Amino acid sequence: MYLIDRQHLETPYYGSRKMRVYLQRKGHQINRKRVQRLMRIMGIQAVYPRPRTSIPGDGHKIYPYLLKGLMIDRPNQVWAADISYSVPGVQGEHGSSN
Repeated sequence: MYLIDRQHLETPYYGSRKMRVYLQRKGHQINRKRVQRLMRIMGIQAVYPRPRTSIPGDGHKIYPYLLKGLMIDRPNQVWAADISYSVPGVQGEHGSSN
């Protein structure tokens, strides 16, 4: 256990597999699962970067609402259309081209 503790201070990124190889090179015949159990009893874990699975990306540009505050009081004064998926020749987000 002393060798495991000393080696962990020098190489904290060693897990049970690399630690077993180190101990075998030092002349100790030991199983990986035994090394794993000893490291667990000693409270030793390998230090490694965790996967970054929830990284927020850049948000979409938020365009201003140009009709805000405008008094609409008659028909056909303001028209609105959404052309984000109906541009001819351009493949849209849903995989269809019009």
